[in-house]
Amino acid sequence: MQPITYNQKVKTFPKKQKSLSAFTLIELLIVISILGVLAVVLLILIKPGEKLAQSRDIGRISSVAQLGRAISRYFVMHEQTYPNPLTWNNDLMQTGEIKNFPSGIEYRLNSVTPCITNAEPEINPTFCYALDVVNDNGALIFSKLEATIEVEKCPIGDTYIVYSTADGRTGTICSDGDPTPWEPGTKNYLD
Repeated sequence: MQPITYNQKVKTFPKKQKSLSAFTLIELLIVISILGVLAVVLLILIKPGEKLAQSRDIGRISSVAQLGRAISRYFVMHEQTYPNPLTWNNDLMQTGEIKNFPSGIEYRLNSVTPCITNAEPEINPTFCYALDVVNDNGALIFSKLEATIEVEKCPIGDTYIVYSTADGRTGTICSDGDPTPWEPGTKNYLD
């Protein structure tokens, strides 16, 4: 092989042509607008406010069941007496039936207002307690539900999640006003 001198031409290979496959501004705007429309449709379909209300109702249902079981334990452990309606939340915590009282859950959908009978906690009252001392029908722990799917179950009155010590169960009922304890087996539950 001979060394290349200054006067000799060096062979070069042809350069590859770059492809010009970039998007135009109009194409990008069309894609962005289509994605925007799809996002709006998706938000309308999933109804975020309704989903949040359903999750708040799940919290209420769980807490009512927990408080109901605590009231039942209190009854067994304290000579067949229920907590005082005026201090029921403190009674349950002081006796160790519950460690902490559940936080209040704010109502934000369907113009639902909280129950009022011995309502707790002080901030965002959500859970109510009713005691039947006259007819000895036990106690109720209850809360209103707010999700549309729950509210529509009751054409008249409000939808409540209740724990009845007389029935020994948690369930959903319709009531025109805060419920009061009933005789065992006489209430129709929705679930």
